[in-house]
Amino acid sequence: MVVKMLMAIIIAFLTTAILSSVFIKLMLRLQYGQQIREIGPERHQVKAGTPTMGGIIFILTALLISLLLGGFSPLMFAVILVTLGCGLIGFFDDYGKISHGRSLGLKARSKLALEIVLTALLVILLQSFSLYSTEVLLPFLNYTIDIGFLYPFFIFLIISAASNSVNLTDGVDGLAAGTSVIALVAFMIIAFQSGLTEIVLFCAALAGSCLGFLIYNYHPARLFMGDVGSLALGGALAVVAVLSKAELFLIIIGGVFVLESLSVIIQVISFQLTGRRIFLMSPLHHHFEMKGWSEKKVTTSFLGAALLFAVIGVIAYNY
Repeated sequence: MVVKMLMAIIIAFLTTAILSSVFIKLMLRLQYGQQIREIGPERHQVKAGTPTMGGIIFILTALLISLLLGGFSPLMFAVILVTLGCGLIGFFDDYGKISHGRSLGLKARSKLALEIVLTALLVILLQSFSLYSTEVLLPFLNYTIDIGFLYPFFIFLIISAASNSVNLTDGVDGLAAGTSVIALVAFMIIAFQSGLTEIVLFCAALAGSCLGFLIYNYHPARLFMGDVGSLALGGALAVVAVLSKAELFLIIIGGVFVLESLSVIIQVISFQLTGRRIFLMSPLHHHFEMKGWSEKKVTTSFLGAALLFAVIGVIAYNY
């Protein structure tokens, strides 16, 4: 398994690096560029027009290499369903932004409805292949609880929260891709310990693909992943956590994503109740930018935090 795992990382890295270069030229020719929100940091306005939707490359590359090295199985079916499903939601979102020339794509209720459908399909698939278990392992306690009929709602919460949290994190060059690589490696270790070969290879391939993408996405970015990439990455982490029966460990391993989402929630609640903002700007990475941090400093600091969260998550799983 180790040899295939290394092959998945290397092949995915090289393939994504090569194809991304071609993709940038294509997107420039088509004039499909990123739309920047006017309410964001002012220095981000220079990024307007940068080729986007690069997630198409690293997601499809990772899935294809996973299939070639690991073969098709119920586990891979589940991975493909959720990853591609979330990716398609992101694609429709990106296309709406590009075609209408604005920074807003799909409406929130449309995303929610599609995520509900995706969750229902995953539950049906897991039940069909006897992969469905309503037991949830509690971190650090080595104890499981059975949440019974609530489990489908739990899966929906994981998919929706993970996909949208990674999407929120994708606001600084290299941040979402870098933190996702760290989280994927952590789940790769967990899947390896559980003997889930398909999940190991998928995590390895997706991590390798993200590294190849980072060549063009690290500051100053020449290619953005778009919602097609960030939503798919979140969906991938969610389904990997579900299939590994490490659902709650995603909260620890994806600690940076959690903090990014919490910063938005706290900001909104505080402003609605008191008219005051807790952060200079949300999500959290923008707060530090407004304090004068460079994008490189924000990304480097958040990657350090992501690594710490990932180590704690793996330790908690083995506790």
